[in-house]
Amino acid sequence: MMYSEKVMDHFNHPRNVGELEDADGVGQVGNPVCGDIMKVYLKITDGVIEDVKFKTFGCGSAIATSSMATEMIKGKTIQEALTLTNAAVAEALDGLPAHKMHCSVLAEEAVKAALADYYTRRGEPVPPECQIDDADSCPLGQG
Repeated sequence: MMYSEKVMDHFNHPRNVGELEDADGVGQVGNPVCGDIMKVYLKITDGVIEDVKFKTFGCGSAIATSSMATEMIKGKTIQEALTLTNAAVAEALDGLPAHKMHCSVLAEEAVKAALADYYTRRGEPVPPECQIDDADSCPLGQG
């Protein structure tokens, strides 16, 4: 399957790349088997994600899903960001090949890991929506 124009655009011109020195939450997820590793940095003020950056080591789909996920949560409230799903990320990119869907799962998990870190740093209980399913999101050999 060919990649959509949106996937190619976010791969060739990723949004929000980099890191935030004074991040309020940082989440890293990855699968050494696939080789895709995503790190998301959040700057949160009054419950709103003011800024978000990411660093991704991985394939084009991993970079594109990271870029799209950060675009989808920037300026949103924490509660809105908690509702981000991998399906929504893939849909926003006009679809992903089936064997690359795990990249959108990683993007969702990276956002949730960063939000969990935000709560932990504040000494607050981590909401259940931040819990990441520890199941292996990488179909072996298809990374």
